[in-house]
Amino acid sequence: MKLWTAAVIAAALLVGAIAGGATIMALLAPMAGAAEPGAAATDPELVRWAFASAAAAAALSALAAGYAVAQVGTAAVGALAEKPELFGRMLILVGLAEGIAIYGLIVAVLIFNRVG
Repeated sequence: MKLWTAAVIAAALLVGAIAGGATIMALLAPMAGAAEPGAAATDPELVRWAFASAAAAAALSALAAGYAVAQVGTAAVGALAEKPELFGRMLILVGLAEGIAIYGLIVAVLIFNRVG
């Protein structure tokens, strides 16, 4: 996949998250009046930016993980062609590269928890 294609996909995810956050807040607005009297209302603009930030964290980390797995996987296949006993080590390296995407998902969940 070309780098510009990945950038277009990431931008589409970001725009979708912003629009989705606005739509969700518009749907939840009638329920805000029925909340507890002491509860503070969440600013819709804050929620919109939270959705955008979470989408950016997840999308960009997934893109980075895909690139890292492609690079490490290519090198692993070349090394395994010469020394098949390195399979376990190469598998660990590919798994570490995939961990980048998991870190992005954790950051996205932390952003959502912070907003409420």
